[in-house]
Amino acid sequence: MCSPSASNGSSCGAPVPKPDADATADFSDHDLAAGRLLFAQSCSFVAGAARFDQLPAIGGPEVAFAGRSNVGKSSLINALTGRRTLARTSNTPGRTQQINFFDLGGRVTLVDLPGYGYAKASKAKVADWTRLIRDYLRGRPTLARVMLLIDARHGFKPVDLDIMATLDEAAVVYEIVATKADKTKASDLQQVRQDIEKELLRHAAAYPAHIVTSAAKGDGIERLRATIAALALP
Repeated sequence: MCSPSASNGSSCGAPVPKPDADATADFSDHDLAAGRLLFAQSCSFVAGAARFDQLPAIGGPEVAFAGRSNVGKSSLINALTGRRTLARTSNTPGRTQQINFFDLGGRVTLVDLPGYGYAKASKAKVADWTRLIRDYLRGRPTLARVMLLIDARHGFKPVDLDIMATLDEAAVVYEIVATKADKTKASDLQQVRQDIEKELLRHAAAYPAHIVTSAAKGDGIERLRATIAALALP
């Protein structure tokens, strides 16, 4: 049950999805419980920034969600928090036009970045979004980790590799999260996972493990919650 918060946002208690065995195999019961506890806390919109000088003041740790337009970023954030409309979703790529910040229980800030790559917008606007994303990723000292979303149906695209190179250069740790696993054949998903593991070896700032998720089915959600809980304030 989620209810509107007092400040332009929402409060939400995240339901517990049925975990898939593969996604939770390397997490202890304590880790998973910590993730459930964190995401049962209130979650509220803090600020939106269309320019670098509009970013909110530096505070606690931030976990940013980045990915190509239409990769399922907003749907994943909503699945994590148990709030269907916390992050704006759309079938039209490029609808998220600013960096959105959400406070989770006063322990960590979830950051929804504009989708990069294709978008139904002018080239100048897309260039502005891309510059904003890169400036944030390179210059935010409280950025604890970037969850870099990759569509499991398509794997890595050149623009993904460009962002990974930017993060390597900035020494910002990022973790690959494959999305839309429910829309991928098992054999194709296995190949994508192998490609991810191989690519991670080439990148200095890449976290060595990856997470496979489905916002629709709940696969991998508990594991991702536990990962973020480990980065949050006590």
